Amino acid sequence: MIPLRKAPAPGPADVTHLLSSGTLRLPALPPLALYVHFPWCIRKCPYCDFNSHEAAGGLDEITEARYLDALCADLDAALPLIWGRRIISVFFGGGTPSLMSAAGLERLMSDLRARLPLEPSCEVTLEANPGTFEAAKFSAFRAAGVNRLSIGVQSFDGEQLRRLGRVHDRAQALAAIAAARREFDNFNLDLMYALPEQSLAAMCADVELALEIAPPHLSLYQLTIEPNTVFAKYPPQLPDEDTAAAMQEWIEIRLAEAGYDHYEVSAFARRGHECRHNVNYWQFGDYLGIGAGAHSKISFPGRILRQARLSQPASYVAGALSGAPLAESGEVPRADLPFEFMLNALRLNAGVPARLFTERTGLPASAIGPGLIKAEERGLLRVDLERFLPTPRGRRFLSDLQSLFLTTHHN
Repeated sequence: MIPLRKAPAPGPADVTHLLSSGTLRLPALPPLALYVHFPWCIRKCPYCDFNSHEAAGGLDEITEARYLDALCADLDAALPLIWGRRIISVFFGGGTPSLMSAAGLERLMSDLRARLPLEPSCEVTLEANPGTFEAAKFSAFRAAGVNRLSIGVQSFDGEQLRRLGRVHDRAQALAAIAAARREFDNFNLDLMYALPEQSLAAMCADVELALEIAPPHLSLYQLTIEPNTVFAKYPPQLPDEDTAAAMQEWIEIRLAEAGYDHYEVSAFARRGHECRHNVNYWQFGDYLGIGAGAHSKISFPGRILRQARLSQPASYVAGALSGAPLAESGEVPRADLPFEFMLNALRLNAGVPARLFTERTGLPASAIGPGLIKAEERGLLRVDLERFLPTPRGRRFLSDLQSLFLTTHHN
């Protein structure tokens, strides 16, 4: 990642600078999404490296109200950066956004609509934990404007849920899914595989149950040990590489048989139900992130801006309410753009249109030419005048493929 400079919220002078000529020449601005971070969970999972903080007793009304005030102040300060741009998707992530009260979410949606022009087809996703749901709350979320739910099941196996530190059991997961199906036509199930001591048969049973439920979208993530997590300090016994690879291969074959398109490394969807918000990330679109620890990428005709919010909830609330929610802000260096674009785009199994590189970075195609040649020579990428996309080998060795574009602008 690029080093960002610490900076206050942008004032009029900063916006004037951002709109002035820069080192890039973007022919048009990309689509813009909104990400809203809700930083609290009932319990921090031992594998989680997201910006989440325990609120074991739930969230009291005063804390929630102050956080919603801070989100509005944060958005108000950022509005000059995105004047006139429409929002294609909204994503409430965390943490556990479903801890929010129904009244709190309704207020937040109202505040967002008052400040931002949402596309008529705007996808509005909320992450939900089966251990924090109430059927009436799901109904209220739907009434407030959420039209897509992402349910963090992770596993249907009770022992695995215990090992993963989840606050729900199998019965609660199934009850939450049943409630979601009554309210939402579009929902996602998050599952993990290569779990501690998990066998291939146990993983297959998890996926088969998910397929019986038949969600429009399935996310399947291999458990990896991330730094600064409990699992990093006390590593569990995970399946070996060969077993994990066999699990991944079985998943890809089985979900294809079931009619799901494997459109991204960890994402499977029925046609028309791809996560619009995440596809925008992978196609190097823009996103405004508000909330504790949220990140933004915002394009201007001559430059691309990245920002990061203060990560600790109390510091973020105080900063946002005083007009200074940012921890860091800075322009993406021109030399970093080839790698940043390809890091995202190569996650899409169908690849991206070749023209998208210039449209989203403002750079000529020659900026990634050497990387494309090396990738094609090594059988990792297929390139033509219209599109470049990872080969099966490239998908298997994705990190190696992405790294070729890291060296493109350093050699």
